[in-house]
Amino acid sequence: MKWTDTIRIAEALYDKHPDIDPLTVRFTDLHRWVMQLEDFDDDPNHSGEKILEAIQMAWIEEAQ
Repeated sequence: MKWTDTIRIAEALYDKHPDIDPLTVRFTDLHRWVMQLEDFDDDPNHSGEKILEAIQMAWIEEAQ
């Protein structure tokens, strides 16, 4: 997965952290959790606030 795979990342985060409310996650934690995903393979420096926000929004939709 790459940073642009927001839906796949959100699905993986939901599977890994089903009891977490994505609205409460800080971007620093979100970045770290994405980097820890087994299938994630991208440069840590290629993320930014817009990408993390898109992942968070997709995670919120996945959780509903």
